[in-house]
Amino acid sequence: MSELRALLTPEGLELLDALGPIDSVAEVATAVSRLRAAGHSPDLVSAVVGQARLRAKAEAKFGEFAGRMLFTRAGLEQATRLGVAARHAQRMRAAGITSVADLGCGIGGDALAFAGAGLDVLAVDADEVTAAIAAYNLAPFGANAAVVHATAEGADLGGPGNRAVWMDPARRTSGHSETRRVSADDYSPSLDWAFDLAARIPTGIKLGPGHDRDALPADAEAQWVSADGSVVELVLWTGALAREGVRRAALVIRGERSHELTAGADAEDAPVRELGAFVHEPDGAVIRARLIGDVARTLDAGMVDERIAYLTSDAALTSPFVQSFRVREIMPANPKAISAVLKAHRIGTLEIKKRGMDVDPAAFRKKLTLKGDQSATLILTRIGDQRRAILADRVPAAG
Repeated sequence: MSELRALLTPEGLELLDALGPIDSVAEVATAVSRLRAAGHSPDLVSAVVGQARLRAKAEAKFGEFAGRMLFTRAGLEQATRLGVAARHAQRMRAAGITSVADLGCGIGGDALAFAGAGLDVLAVDADEVTAAIAAYNLAPFGANAAVVHATAEGADLGGPGNRAVWMDPARRTSGHSETRRVSADDYSPSLDWAFDLAARIPTGIKLGPGHDRDALPADAEAQWVSADGSVVELVLWTGALAREGVRRAALVIRGERSHELTAGADAEDAPVRELGAFVHEPDGAVIRARLIGDVARTLDAGMVDERIAYLTSDAALTSPFVQSFRVREIMPANPKAISAVLKAHRIGTLEIKKRGMDVDPAAFRKKLTLKGDQSATLILTRIGDQRRAILADRVPAAG
């Protein structure tokens, strides 16, 4: 707390901007020595250098904006990536929303995207220091982005315009450094309160992607979001923010491009079929949304195994919702058999993927003989009651 207060001064902010992002431990040591030699207090030096490191880490989520923002470690870890938040803001604009209350705004990452899209923002956080940091991050938007130190339950949701609510109730333990996910009973505000509010006001509620599906409101649209291969969140949309006839959605973002699969309910799985010329690995958002069957039908594919989220086909098709691989050979999943095939194909660089088998890819790699100038992908999986290894080549991504 004292470090952050030292930082939130003209002297602290000037030092931080002059220092720039810090990436390495060696840079930290150099910066600390130089600032202490210049006569700055230990609290101020610790705060400035700590923020410089957080700014460097934040570039992955906030890009060039990270260089003028402030963070807590917990707030940065929990913050939505700016590119994902921008898509949430676009949805609100498309629904005719003009004002949004961000309840539990954290460092203001989502609010930043909302304000950047031209929405009036009321950002609310129950932690005083976090609210102060959010106010700093949103300061460029002036009167269009107000920050209030208050609880979500105590926020005044009146005000001008067609207002919606945004919430991230998946609270973490208190503090601004180390974080730990809490149990469902410890969410703040409680999910019962959040769902009740969402039934009355158009709302987006950010949850962890592994949230219990049986606990989701039946009348909400559930959208799982993946960014560059990682499933980052589940968002529940209600009221005007929920699309008519959509209850399940998988939003797949790769770089600046995005693709979405929607449905009115969980998709029926495709039937199991024999391994074909191609194997397809559905994106994690598709798996979470249980829309694998819909993807399979667009690829003329079936399931490798009814318990395993791999698809197979003979058609030379792919889609933005899968990673596709052309099968070279299939063999028993034992190192001796695999090494013989790798040697025959002169494979020296190998990507290992696994699903349905309790193996550590790093440990398994050490058991293989890798020598040659060729590369490939090894897929370890179960087909029926057999452990199989599939040697394959990646197919260029679609879209």
